[in-house]
Amino acid sequence: MIRTSLPASPGIGFKPQHFEAIMAEPRSIGFVEVHAENYMGAGGPPHAMLRQLRERTALSVHGVGLSIGSAGPLDTDHLARLKALCDRYQPESFSEHLAWSSHGDVYLNDLLPLPYTQETADRVVSHIDQVQHALRREMLLENPSTYLQYVESTIPETEFLAEIARRTGCGLLLDVNNVFVQANNHGTAPLAYLDAFPLSLVREIHLGGHDVQSDETGAPLLIDAHGTPVADAVWALYDAAIARTGPLPTLIEWDNDVPDWPVLAAEARAAGAVLARHRDAARHGEAA
Repeated sequence: MIRTSLPASPGIGFKPQHFEAIMAEPRSIGFVEVHAENYMGAGGPPHAMLRQLRERTALSVHGVGLSIGSAGPLDTDHLARLKALCDRYQPESFSEHLAWSSHGDVYLNDLLPLPYTQETADRVVSHIDQVQHALRREMLLENPSTYLQYVESTIPETEFLAEIARRTGCGLLLDVNNVFVQANNHGTAPLAYLDAFPLSLVREIHLGGHDVQSDETGAPLLIDAHGTPVADAVWALYDAAIARTGPLPTLIEWDNDVPDWPVLAAEARAAGAVLARHRDAARHGEAA
């Protein structure tokens, strides 16, 4: 099985309007990430751009449509298209979400939460085993951003993720913004979540922006929207995570209201500064 091998440096979610800027200075970032479902066609401009990017930088493929947590079977046609894409570009990383987004032949434009029960764990394990066997590569499973909790859940989310990884051999993708969003929505402590997270299994980190809205009672409700800069509190949480894990591949996600390249590049440089500071601190500690 091919293991994740992204460089421990900042990356960006690729958008076509940034193609020329990236090609002009490909070493300004460590890797690019694309959503798998945008590249399941046979050709055209998307593939022409991705082929050129792939020749110059590491690649992460991020799925949003497998519906790993679905109560029904995986869509084998979708899985076959995903395999063809990974075989074509040989990415250094493939990841998906701990969520469900389909029911039968109905696909929803959302990543919906799961009840954390043993039954759910068994189903997710079976689906990940199927994916990793088909792709012959490690899958990274991303922690969700959630806006509700199931009363029937019996396993804490961090323990649920650890069990899934232990049973399947998959890695984990730690989305720091998701940690912050759900901690605020559920009235829990994001640092306590980090302390309980199986950080030794994390192979990649995501950072993104969120919106602050209100629920029906007027209480603040954070939405994982990927349309704004990374919030200061999320940067602080990221710093705390890297202090625990050491430098890891870190993606800046910006999928809505996409800014001009200099804005996105500045976010990547900010992540790079955090990684460099902790890398330097580790070297100085070894020297001492």
